[in-house]
Amino acid sequence: MNVQDRIKQTVTGNRVVLYMKGSPQLPQCGFSATAVQILKACGVDEITSVDVLADAEVRQGIKEYANWPTIPQLYVKGEFVGGSDIMREMYQSGELQKLLEG
Repeated sequence: MNVQDRIKQTVTGNRVVLYMKGSPQLPQCGFSATAVQILKACGVDEITSVDVLADAEVRQGIKEYANWPTIPQLYVKGEFVGGSDIMREMYQSGELQKLLEG
């Protein structure tokens, strides 16, 4: 299975997926830490996280998958949501909470 197929399987097979640097328990960059904090503030307990630092192929492949150049990347129900800045804006407007509830 190639990297794009593995990514697709992960994002479509899990409700909330966060491609990040590090893990939710030990984020390795401020943007990833912010993304985890926002999800926790929304009441998300189950986050499927993928540490892009652990696999260079996934780190590059996820950027191509969504055509989005930065990490972290949030996927909800198989759909790309965005990075930490978009997550913050959606959280502040209440849009992210609605998306995660549904």
